[in-house]
Amino acid sequence: MTARQATALTDVEMPQHLRSYLADYREETGREPRYVEALDPGEDYGDNDLVYPLGEEMYVHLRPTRRALEYIVVEPSLSEAELGRVGEVREAVFREALYREPPKDQDELEAQLLSLFDEVTQSGVVDIPPHRRPAVRHRILRDIARYGPLEPFLLDPYLEDIQCVGTDHIHVIHKFYDMLKSNVAFRDLVELDGYVRNLSERIGRPVSDARPIVDATLPDGSRINIVYSEDVSKKGPSFSIRRVHADPISVTQLISWGTITAEMAAYLWICLESGMSLFVCGEAACGKSATLNAILGFVDPRSKIYTAEDTPEVRPPHPIWQRLLTRETGPEEARVTMFDLLKAALRSRPNYIVVGEIRGAEGAVAFQAMQTGHPTVGTFHATDKVKMIQRLSAPPIEVPLSFMDNLNVAVFQQAIYRGGRLIRRVTAIDEMQGYSERDGGVITLPVFTYDASNDRHFFQGNNNSYILEKKIAEQHGYEDPSEIYVVLQHKAKVLQGLTDHGIFRFDDVNKILMAYHDKGDEALPFKV
Repeated sequence: MTARQATALTDVEMPQHLRSYLADYREETGREPRYVEALDPGEDYGDNDLVYPLGEEMYVHLRPTRRALEYIVVEPSLSEAELGRVGEVREAVFREALYREPPKDQDELEAQLLSLFDEVTQSGVVDIPPHRRPAVRHRILRDIARYGPLEPFLLDPYLEDIQCVGTDHIHVIHKFYDMLKSNVAFRDLVELDGYVRNLSERIGRPVSDARPIVDATLPDGSRINIVYSEDVSKKGPSFSIRRVHADPISVTQLISWGTITAEMAAYLWICLESGMSLFVCGEAACGKSATLNAILGFVDPRSKIYTAEDTPEVRPPHPIWQRLLTRETGPEEARVTMFDLLKAALRSRPNYIVVGEIRGAEGAVAFQAMQTGHPTVGTFHATDKVKMIQRLSAPPIEVPLSFMDNLNVAVFQQAIYRGGRLIRRVTAIDEMQGYSERDGGVITLPVFTYDASNDRHFFQGNNNSYILEKKIAEQHGYEDPSEIYVVLQHKAKVLQGLTDHGIFRFDDVNKILMAYHDKGDEALPFKV
């Protein structure tokens, strides 16, 4: 079932805990939410009163209130007496587990835990009525083998950040609805303290009063930052999780959502396959990393790619890919900075260097790489070309203005509220043409612009692109530089065709793009 096939919850088979929750909701508000298997950013959901599944008997209700939309986790609930039984089951399971072989992986751990649960409850070691065992089993599995109260958030594919500040309600940043308050909170500081300590030990980076701040990576690649000690975090232990999803967003998905047009994507395709350097810029949480991942499939599939990151987010689809990560802990001499990674990458003669995020002195190294013929792409915090140039030329990056045109293209993206919903749009693509003392600085040329009032993009650089005509057309030996626009329009038709045919999976799209590099239109599952 897709979002466009949304149905009333009365037509959906529901577990008892969801049925009870909705009965209370109907009695309180007189409203009936709609059920969707997946959210579609292009769909109009009216008042956004929606329920969608997370799996493992967990659901999310996006509940509209007078003040704001709220994020309500619906899962099997337990009474105080049953929570006491959970503790008894936990102790009994741990005792029995001492006589079993240690599980080799997550799947074995969960299978063993469920087997032990059945033994303990069916033998009467802990007395739990049969009709309540599924709810207790859910809680045992969630809290021992998984991430406890955070589990539903980590299952939700639409969340970008999870924020916990002391015992306040956990807040989330939703892809389509921005910041939402959830109904989940730790009962007291004792429970929160134990949870944070246990979580930090599981990921191999234990916190303490002596080491109150920890950055680490969860097994799914998401980045967690923990601030533990009360003299540092006055509201008690706090943490934030930046989600990294297993399946990145494809360029065709961005086109279908309206983030970019097929023409814009075709322009970036020509630039990246021709070895141009490019930054994707914007404020925090505007979708820079998602766009960067989506367009990396345009780079020649035979290229040797080096990625340098703090958080492992970039995923080029190329077979020759070296992933480099910073190391920020340990003795000073053992730490590895972004600056160190870029220097190491340059010695390896890559065809493309991808920087997850440029923030400091490594920016100067990235421009040195561009100068020495190593195309570089990355993300950068700047909302427009003026602020980008200001930040790049100021400390700690300090790129001379006369070097600025080593960066060929700057893509600017924003998160915008439209019709009460959060959308992401590439608002400008600018070319860096050169530096002129006479004109007072860096000369830039707008190629694509965005009209927010009509939610439309314009190809302002059509038949007027410095990069396409003076750099790429000459590089490819076109006698008539205008031929490059014919190529661009054909590539736009290819991308629009992939979008219209519903080819959205990241791996599927990039597999076709890589085949297209060698076979052209023959690689397409349709005629252009």
